[in-house]
Amino acid sequence: MIRAFFRLLSIIALSVAVIMAVVDATRSIAAESLVLTPLISSWRDVAPSLLEGLQLSMQQSLPPFLLDPVVTTILAQPGFVIFAVLALLFAMIGKRPAAPSRFAVGR
Repeated sequence: MIRAFFRLLSIIALSVAVIMAVVDATRSIAAESLVLTPLISSWRDVAPSLLEGLQLSMQQSLPPFLLDPVVTTILAQPGFVIFAVLALLFAMIGKRPAAPSRFAVGR
């Protein structure tokens, strides 16, 4: 049940990554140069109130030495890369264990 949930999260994250990559590709074609939209910019366009609430809660709960370099660096990366990495991690967590081989050498 938990593996199925992580596989579902992987599919959703991969879908978001593909959508964000298509948006960046479309903008790159229109601008005739490479355009990579940071995650924070995409997030601000889609759900600004959610982003502000998350930033407030992180400022209250995380220490400043962790908030500035780590969270700021992650939010500055292209959105499709972040969601592709999340999809990979969720897929690895939700992976089914390998079935034992019939031809394995016995102990």
